[in-house]
Amino acid sequence: MSFNKNNPNPMGKIMGYLKQISTEMGGSEQNRRGQGDEERLYRSRGPKYARVPSRPTLSTSTTSTSLATSCGSQGTLAPNYATIPENTTESSSEDEQDSFENTRRHFQQLRQISLGNEFKYKMEMEIKDENLRNSIPFVKQLSTDSNKVKTDHTINGDVMSHRHTTQRLFLWTQILATFAVSMGSLIVGFSSGYTSPALTNINGTLNITTEEKSWVGGLMPLAALVGGVSGGPLIEYLGRRMAITGTAIPFFVGWMLIANAYNVPMVLVGRALSGICVGIVSLAFPVYLGEVLQPEVRGALGLLPTAFGNTGILLAYFVGSYLDWSKLAFFGAALPVPFFLLMLLTPETPCWYVTKGRVEDARKALQWLRGKNINVDKEMRDLTRLQAESNLMGGSVFRQLFSNRFRPAVLISLGLMIFQQFSGINAVIFYAETIFQMSGSSIDKNLSSIIIGLVNFISTFIATALIDRLGRKILLYISSTAMIITLIILGSYCYLKVTGVEWIATYGWLPLACLVIYVLGFSIGFGPIPWLMLGEILPSKIRSTAAALATGLNWTCAFIVTKTFHSISEAIHMHGTLWMFAVICLIGLFFVIFFVPETRGKSLEEIELKLTGGSRRIRNINSVKSAQNGC
Repeated sequence: MSFNKNNPNPMGKIMGYLKQISTEMGGSEQNRRGQGDEERLYRSRGPKYARVPSRPTLSTSTTSTSLATSCGSQGTLAPNYATIPENTTESSSEDEQDSFENTRRHFQQLRQISLGNEFKYKMEMEIKDENLRNSIPFVKQLSTDSNKVKTDHTINGDVMSHRHTTQRLFLWTQILATFAVSMGSLIVGFSSGYTSPALTNINGTLNITTEEKSWVGGLMPLAALVGGVSGGPLIEYLGRRMAITGTAIPFFVGWMLIANAYNVPMVLVGRALSGICVGIVSLAFPVYLGEVLQPEVRGALGLLPTAFGNTGILLAYFVGSYLDWSKLAFFGAALPVPFFLLMLLTPETPCWYVTKGRVEDARKALQWLRGKNINVDKEMRDLTRLQAESNLMGGSVFRQLFSNRFRPAVLISLGLMIFQQFSGINAVIFYAETIFQMSGSSIDKNLSSIIIGLVNFISTFIATALIDRLGRKILLYISSTAMIITLIILGSYCYLKVTGVEWIATYGWLPLACLVIYVLGFSIGFGPIPWLMLGEILPSKIRSTAAALATGLNWTCAFIVTKTFHSISEAIHMHGTLWMFAVICLIGLFFVIFFVPETRGKSLEEIELKLTGGSRRIRNINSVKSAQNGC
């Protein structure tokens, strides 16, 4: 069958007409097409790429390259290979069919190469834009001029869109989520400070012994250890928001049991319920905030719960000076109500939704947090990519906890918790009056305790203002150095006092000054930052389990330090105990220098890739896919 328009066969007529049209259009493509901006862009990329026709042409005399590009018909990029000379000699119908089939197969090969170049071009443009965005000063990144939505680079279309490199930082929803969580931290602080004013007047109503008083104060940390260990599975299966919101009910029940108690067991049960809730939220708060806050504000807003916790302690002291233990418990029962209502307004974290395969819910939550006019496509791609990579690992979470990939992040979290508690902060805070008495300070011990409490409260806001300017590691350096120097000086003061050096009595103000600087140094560094980094450096796949492990270790160390302080101080004296804490702080300083990464301004995905080596793994996966596609 010959292909010409006079052939009575319908297929021959169609192919004949197409051949005539192609012949008439041949050689006039560059004359018909204008030289637009996009065509100049392609030409500036070098002779490897050429603008291809946008109108479809098809004939047996069409070269393989023009056939491949014309069938695309959308202006795609194709390699500018040398064209096959046109054969104008008449041939038989079988030869023309074979030629057409060979041309079609050649087109498919060229189309694959073209798609591979298109993919590489997109990746190059994304990398360039990412580098440009990172090179913009921090102030410009917070620019409010970004109502325009980011658009992706297009290659198949006729318009090359420009991708904006800055977006408006929408804060109101993130502040609301942080404030809701901080209300729970206020309850935690109130629970910790309740025993100090309550135990002074509880004997007027209940017949309570000294041993029972010690259990009222010490039961909450032990219950918090149980809550911290059990909180990991809860935030993993129920979700971060649901687990946090659910603690409002047992908080309320526990305080009501204490307020209406007519015997000591009711008080103990109420303290146990409150302690379990304290353990759950102490690990859930940093995980939740770490997953919902943007890197630009994660440091400042992430420390807000710590500030509210210190506020809760002062609130318990202040209100307890006017109310007895029962009415103070009623006041504590009112605090979970606004906490519960505020948490109902907040969303679940996008990371948790992605781990459960609920991508659309994750996008809605992320859009609510970032603002309705903000493009969240890139952040969603990062979340889904990391989750897909975690799913490829497979296996049990507990088995992966100390695998080679996740071990650095887990050990850093555990190390920060250990050095936080073994710096001696709980011993100093709980036994401040005893330390002043043993050191022979001339300042009233009650006034000294109040001053230390105020410094602990104010210093948290100082850390909030500095953490996103100086970074986590710088504050940890300052914190460690301040604690080392003050503990050495205070230990030396106690040693000289014991040995009978008379002139040291003229420096009676020194213990208070040392403890104030010690508490100030702790509160701007090793106090809040280990909890903040708990939600930053743990990979998403093991975040819940590892956070539960770190929280349980923290409460265990706190119990050990508090319980053994008196025994250690009797064995090696007060100066020896303080010097021991100074040595531990020195070891902690070297730990921070050599092992703790800086996380300021980095997304959770970037931190995870750095600690797990995921970037190399992604490059290997991409190279394997490229080899399989022939790109």
